[in-house]
Amino acid sequence: MPSTPPLQSGQRRTRRAWIAGGAGVLILVVLAVAAQWWLTRDDDSSPLAGRPRVTDAAAGLSYAVPEGWKRNDDKDLIKAFTSSIATKGPDDHGGAVVLAGRGRPVEESVLQHRTEAAARSNAEFFYPDGRSTVEESRATTVSGRPAYTVVLSVRDDTGRAGRMRLTIVVQSSDQSGFLLGITQSPEPTDSREVDAVLASARVR
Repeated sequence: MPSTPPLQSGQRRTRRAWIAGGAGVLILVVLAVAAQWWLTRDDDSSPLAGRPRVTDAAAGLSYAVPEGWKRNDDKDLIKAFTSSIATKGPDDHGGAVVLAGRGRPVEESVLQHRTEAAARSNAEFFYPDGRSTVEESRATTVSGRPAYTVVLSVRDDTGRAGRMRLTIVVQSSDQSGFLLGITQSPEPTDSREVDAVLASARVR
């Protein structure tokens, strides 16, 4: 069998360039896939890792659904909200709910003020004539986007106690998204699950 003729100098350069170009494209594909996986994965250490998720296109967010919680697909949501999940307490009393929605654009410089004001406003709506106390107020991120979280302990005029957690996420110059968790029972399990749902949030 005749031997393969040696490549000419120009042919060798072309072959090396083709191989280098192909390797570069392959690296870009691998990096793109890895980035997509990183942005969409659930943290394996999260309490809700592997759970089904609600994808809320209007709010621009997705979030995990704990075991035993139900998605509200009814059309009777308050206009400010675009999706929700909930769980009921014993004898259908108490329980907890997480609501998502789309908000106005907000600058990062005023994110703390906007979130604290929105949390107080929601406390007044859901617990009229009551009072609220700030438990937590801190900056955070969701999928690398600036976000802010406020937690309130609340009590209405009858003494009924509850807890609220609000996270607002800066998404673009056109909108923000938010998740509001409300615990209506003193059960610490409900509060932990609400916290886990909000911690599972991802920007779509």
